[in-house]
Amino acid sequence: MSHRPFPARRSVLRGSLAASAALTLPTALGAAPAFARSGRPKAGWGVQAGDVTRDSGLVWVRSDRPARMIVETSATESFRNPRRWHGPLLGPGTDFTGTTRLHGLPSGEQIHYRVLLADPDDPRRTGEPVTGTFRTASDKRRDGVRFVWSGDLAGQGWGINPELGGYRIYEAMAALDPDFFICSGDNIYADGPLTETVALPDGRTWRNITTEEKAKVAETLAEFRGNFRYNLLDENLRAFNARVPSIIQWDDHEVTNNWYPGEILGDTRYTEKSVDVLAARARRAFSEYFPISTLRRPDGRVYRVQHHGPLLDVFVLDMRTYRNANSPDDQPTDPQGILGREQLEWLKRELARSRAVWKVIASDMPIGLVVPDTGDGKPNIEAVAQGAPGAPLGRELQIAELLRFIKHRRITGTVWLTADVHYTSAQHYQPSRAAFTDFEPFWEFVSGPLNAGAFPANTLDGTFGPDRVFLKAPTTANVSPAEGYQFFGEVDIDGGSGELTVRLREQDGTVLFTKVLQPGMVGQ
Repeated sequence: MSHRPFPARRSVLRGSLAASAALTLPTALGAAPAFARSGRPKAGWGVQAGDVTRDSGLVWVRSDRPARMIVETSATESFRNPRRWHGPLLGPGTDFTGTTRLHGLPSGEQIHYRVLLADPDDPRRTGEPVTGTFRTASDKRRDGVRFVWSGDLAGQGWGINPELGGYRIYEAMAALDPDFFICSGDNIYADGPLTETVALPDGRTWRNITTEEKAKVAETLAEFRGNFRYNLLDENLRAFNARVPSIIQWDDHEVTNNWYPGEILGDTRYTEKSVDVLAARARRAFSEYFPISTLRRPDGRVYRVQHHGPLLDVFVLDMRTYRNANSPDDQPTDPQGILGREQLEWLKRELARSRAVWKVIASDMPIGLVVPDTGDGKPNIEAVAQGAPGAPLGRELQIAELLRFIKHRRITGTVWLTADVHYTSAQHYQPSRAAFTDFEPFWEFVSGPLNAGAFPANTLDGTFGPDRVFLKAPTTANVSPAEGYQFFGEVDIDGGSGELTVRLREQDGTVLFTKVLQPGMVGQ
């Protein structure tokens, strides 16, 4: 394998990230260490990097009080002759969070960074630095690319359980030394309150760390912010954030289950019934707690393309913000669909422009799996497929348009990655099995959850001819993480051959399924 190893990175991280990884719960919740008692700002929530390119990256931090964010970068962990970046003033307007953009970085190199928080009134007074590291994308094809993906964190009542080691899956993902991580949505469960204990079917007791904001569904901005902070109580996640940059997208549970624009909730748990109001608050908190390159734009859009050298472009979709209302999804025309016209045209344009060997489409929902929405008692559809195996209807029409475009423009190397359904599987789509045939074969790989309830497999819709080549899922609903069924996926692109290898893995890193795809092909 020609992917360049970085053996020194792990040994460095054992020491340089020890402070982040070893944060105890009382410290994260605000118990003040010695340096903080003197009035110096503290970054107890760790650091994270996001949307890293060949020469840039975003670094995030949260302070416990007003502070000026300062980032220093270096080629080594010694931070000799560091480069300094002056970031924003952190205050209550952003819940004391802030992001600094680093630019002009060397391509294909390990970047060590540390974040200092300075007293706004006395810049000489800084808190203890918090360190992190990431690799910039390489201009050299031979270096290869490796990344992981998954989704769905702290759902269905299963939060941070210290008796089981918390979010252990992040440790297994970090052990692969990936270039980055794609979170395919449901970064939080704003609609999923947590209780201190949950009785398990076998008589055992699941124990959650709980907070005030996780005691009810999130409605206020403060409650949404508290949901994002909750996950950062986990030391595995904080250590992972400090060593692996992320590409973040959102789905429904960042707001509420199966939401769509304009929806008015009938859920009696909510005082605020307007989904548009809730989504605006959730989006603000989302933008505060993740380093995402597009969220500062006026439209606040989440969809974007991340270029990662000559081997890979990642097309990050938003199947939530622009969708039409959930319905039986059997309408013969559907101009709005699940992507919206503007996003669909953007995706076609960027796919046609891409010169990368592989074009990964990071989709927050699956294409051929039937995902129902029965929340109001009606047989509505939440995702794309509506279960009728005939010609495309409803939201399927947009996907058919996209697949036809990929075929006729001879766009090579497209692979679909998703999460959402809380199990892992691999589907191969083939025109010879399909009702709609004007496309080339492609693969869709499903992973997740990270730490949430696991569910039985969804049925397949025959419109695009899917064949489920691999599946691992429980036979009962909402199986706890204590029983396993927590998954992530790995993609490894070899710099020599250009082959793309997908591995579907369990929580401990065990490989369940492997598929090798060849470069330069329109269909696979």
